[in-house]
Amino acid sequence: MGIGMRELLIILVVVLVVFGTKKLKNIGSDLGGAVRGFKKAMSDGEQEGTEVAKQLQQAAQVQPDAEFPEVKAAAGPAAAPPKGPAA
Repeated sequence: MGIGMRELLIILVVVLVVFGTKKLKNIGSDLGGAVRGFKKAMSDGEQEGTEVAKQLQQAAQVQPDAEFPEVKAAAGPAAAPPKGPAA
């Protein structure tokens, strides 16, 4: 039920008659430029997104106890080794 080869050929001939070869060439190059610009914008946005994600991960690793300072305070004295000679 899709478009067959005959239908595509008829559409191509009608478009060629209506627009002409020079105009059709310009339309094709403009469309190609638009597709290239869209792909470039998508890749730039994707790169920016990965950079932001890396920055967020680095920030989370640098300050793991920023939200829970009591965890750091509770672990402090227990983690320190005892001073002086053992009896």
